[in-house]
Amino acid sequence: MRQSHLFTKTRKEAPADEVSKNAQLLIRAGFIHKEMAGVYDYLPLGLKVLENIKNIIREEMNTIGGQEVFLSTLQDKDAWEKTGRWSDEVIDIWFKTKLKNDTEIGLASTHEEAMTKIMAHHVQSAKDLPFSVYQFQNKFRNETRAKSGIMRTREFIMKDLYSFHTSQEDLDEYYEKVSVAYTRIFERVGLGESTYKTFASGGIFSKFSHEFQTISDTGEDTMYVHEDKKIAVNKEVLTNEVLAELGISRNDLVEKKAIEVGNIFKLGTRFSEPLELSYVSENGEKKPVIMGSYGIGPGRLMGTIVESLSDDKGIIWPKEVSPFAVHLLRLGTGEESLKVANELYADLRKKSIDVLYDDRDLRPGEKFADSDLIGIPVRLVISDKTLAENKIEIKYRTSPDSELVTREEVMKILSQ
Repeated sequence: MRQSHLFTKTRKEAPADEVSKNAQLLIRAGFIHKEMAGVYDYLPLGLKVLENIKNIIREEMNTIGGQEVFLSTLQDKDAWEKTGRWSDEVIDIWFKTKLKNDTEIGLASTHEEAMTKIMAHHVQSAKDLPFSVYQFQNKFRNETRAKSGIMRTREFIMKDLYSFHTSQEDLDEYYEKVSVAYTRIFERVGLGESTYKTFASGGIFSKFSHEFQTISDTGEDTMYVHEDKKIAVNKEVLTNEVLAELGISRNDLVEKKAIEVGNIFKLGTRFSEPLELSYVSENGEKKPVIMGSYGIGPGRLMGTIVESLSDDKGIIWPKEVSPFAVHLLRLGTGEESLKVANELYADLRKKSIDVLYDDRDLRPGEKFADSDLIGIPVRLVISDKTLAENKIEIKYRTSPDSELVTREEVMKILSQ
């Protein structure tokens, strides 16, 4: 992509009403556009990052046997009434509307009901289980406060995985597989060291659920961390009984602010019983299916990466989620620098190395500032000065230093 053709513009200032760092940087760098409070559009740079995150999640869900589906956002009132979740007193963030025939419908905030209804048509016997499906789908939540940028929005994409089992033991085993897959996801997006599997309330479903919390001063959650054992406990379940069960002492815990980036729940038969999702066992007995639910918000994860991995100059994208692998800057308008920059751009494309080529006629300082703001991991600079030594300047976004290397060395480094 030539930057002169890129559908985006950088900005020196973020909107005055944006208080979160992720929204300020993403808007200034041209990744997103703000429609209104809690509603954002993804521009080409932002969409590339979002899709990279989704593909990492997709790969890990496929690895543990998940099959991808895509369900409707419009929700049937009847199913939600059967599970007791249609009332605004139970779920107070509903967006609801009516069809022209006056039928009331909802815009999904989650999809347990819809997925359970579908599975009722596909499960008859124990031979049909276990089974797991997931989707990336727009959710709608009428949040009362939306001041956390893309980490808390009224319309967002959620990856929700649902699993279906014949026994608690089978659910427990799959639950741990999902937990390991989530850990891999957070490692791949650059948040592995700061993200903890955190004990949280299981509500009516089980003793515990688990949240994945990323340490951040801007987080809305409070957790207590045992740094040596890498165990974390949500504030809501911090009791002597829980500490004893986990084998840790309150004195060894450090209070941290954190951002919830994922969660996993053992649902039991909470949804299968009211929606009549059952199977016939080997001895002919009809039994309710046992379920689990597992969520990650790719947009929320993107916002958390920006909150966690940025500096006073801009964003620092990990290589697996960055919109481009390389940012190529051409400085000056000399014929030789233009020729070499164009040739290197072509060479990188031939090697299938995703490159953003800053071919704009701007001052070097403006190009460097934009490059730091956008945050692509590797920057290459071609100028009359570097070419005088028959070299190209290479700089990594995570380092203050740069070095001069030959064109051949550039291709070798990037190919690795």
